[in-house]
Parts: sequence; C-alpha cells; structure tokens
Amino acid sequence: MAVQRRTTLKAILEHALRREIVFHENPSPQDIFEINRHDFPVLKKRQAPQVTSAMIYRKMEDEDL
Repeated sequence: MAVQRRTTLKAILEHALRREIVFHENPSPQDIFEINRHDFPVLKKRQAPQVTSAMIYRKMEDEDL
C-alpha cells in the first residue's frame, strides 16, 4: 500500500492511528453524509482535534506496540 501511494509505512501507520484515535463513536449516517446540490451523498468533513505524532507514539507505548 505504501508503495502504491508513494509514501512510507510509517506515514500509513500514523494515518491509520490518527483515524482510530480521533473517531471513537459510531456516528449516524446524518453525521457522516450530507446531500449536495446534485442530490448525491457526500462525506462531511469531521470536526476533530489535531492529532500529533507525539500523541500517536504515546498511544503506541500504552498499547505496547
């Protein structure tokens, strides 16, 4: 995956961890999608706090990763 995206494994793992750390709840479809002017569902941008690498490393240490 990292090769296909022309990035590093570290970047892939950080991105995955950011998503896991920031988004804990199970949102309803109305919280995830909105209907645009062409009547197509589009993803809403999530309002979430900034996740830093330090936060990710701390979480990894907590989980013994």
